Amino acid sequence: MSQNKNALIRYKTIDKCLQNQYRTWTLDDLIEACSDALFEYEGRENRISKRTIQMDIQLMRSEKLGYNAPIVVYDKKFYKYDEEDFSITDIPLTETDMNVLTETVSMLKQFKDFSLFSDVSDILQRLEDKIYSEKSHTNSVIYLDKNENLKGLHYLDEIYQAIIKKIVLVITYKSFKSREEQKFNFHPFILKEFNNRWFLVGKKKGTQPITNLALDRITSIDFDFNLPYIEEVFDAEDFYKDVVGVTVNQGMNARKIELWIDKENAPYVLTKPFHASQKLEKENEDGSIIITLKLKTNYEIERLLLGFGDGLEVISPNGLRLRIKDKLRKALLKYGE
Repeated sequence: MSQNKNALIRYKTIDKCLQNQYRTWTLDDLIEACSDALFEYEGRENRISKRTIQMDIQLMRSEKLGYNAPIVVYDKKFYKYDEEDFSITDIPLTETDMNVLTETVSMLKQFKDFSLFSDVSDILQRLEDKIYSEKSHTNSVIYLDKNENLKGLHYLDEIYQAIIKKIVLVITYKSFKSREEQKFNFHPFILKEFNNRWFLVGKKKGTQPITNLALDRITSIDFDFNLPYIEEVFDAEDFYKDVVGVTVNQGMNARKIELWIDKENAPYVLTKPFHASQKLEKENEDGSIIITLKLKTNYEIERLLLGFGDGLEVISPNGLRLRIKDKLRKALLKYGE
């Protein structure tokens, strides 16, 4: 690994340590953390010298890297950030950085018509728009749904690294249904986004079913380097092919769902199908339509169907029809009917 790459890993590790103000950090603590981080990336022991970390801290404090990190020493041995919310990752990009990004995007756009890049063409467009708005000091022309208050997004990089390096996570988790936090080992397979929320998909144990964890319910993450990672072939495309969303009722077979859609909502459903299995079965004289889906029912599809209100009717299967009917009946009671 190049020395520049090593240095970046050390800077990021020191930054992560000093962001955690719930514990104290001596120089030896920072040396150990950086040595562990480099061992994770290189796979070999390489004890970092005290002189190296001292120089790293000096560089991070200076303008040379553009960080100007407010690192202070207190009680003559402990290091911390003097600004509670400071992080080197929040430093604005320089003009040189922006020019490099612009050139990179221009190069990648030359390949956007190749199948390898077909799934990320929208990301390139959004990145190009963001760079343009920053450089020209104008508003973006591409706006996407986002939740600024969504928790857990800062775990994305750690989880991503654990997945590609096949490292077992130690997760502290508090579900909406649980009063207390739970701490457990988790073997991460993939990250999945749905409806503007992120989920971690994997297993707690080899004998247990695949499950998903909402990132916004994770309260802390650590790594267990001693526990062997479950080497399991996981095909996300196949696993999620019969569902809408992230909840998969394993052991359930996909079933045919027949829906009636009114005239007003028909164009929206036809142009933005509920699922890849959607088929138009009939166009009625009044403009309404009958469609079918082949799905495993779950919370997400029921919520989606309920969102259409009186513009949609579940014809079959009967179990799903009765559940939707019951939820609509209870909703109506809340309005005093």
